[in-house]
Order: sequence, then C-alpha cells, then structure tokens
Amino acid sequence: MNNFGERLRFLRLEKGIGQIQLAKELDVGKSVISLWELGKCEPTLSKLIAMAKYFDVTIDYLAGLED
Repeated sequence: MNNFGERLRFLRLEKGIGQIQLAKELDVGKSVISLWELGKCEPTLSKLIAMAKYFDVTIDYLAGLED
C-alpha cells in the first residue's frame, strides 16, 4: 500500500464499512470516496484530518509517509 487511495480502501474495509457510510461520516458524496480510492483526486486538508481522526491513524500514514 503505497498510495493514499489504497490505504483509504484498506482502512475502510478493515473497519467493515462501505463507501456510502464513510461518505456520510466525512460529509462528502459517495462518488468522492470512490475518486479518492481510485486516485482520481485528493482530499482537502480538513478531510484528511477528519479521516485520520475517524480511523485513528496519522495523516502521515494516510499520505504514505509512514507504515
């Protein structure tokens, strides 16, 4: 897992939630989650912070800077 999209998908599946549920948690559309996971676009800093808190990981982990 070297990129953000792969890590996001892994964390989401590990938590046992779908894209729709994660989208609701982060207050974005389901298509946005899909685009992030496919690497078609990247989240804003505020959404990265929200994801880090939700999954209890660091932003560095999400960005692929740490294992």
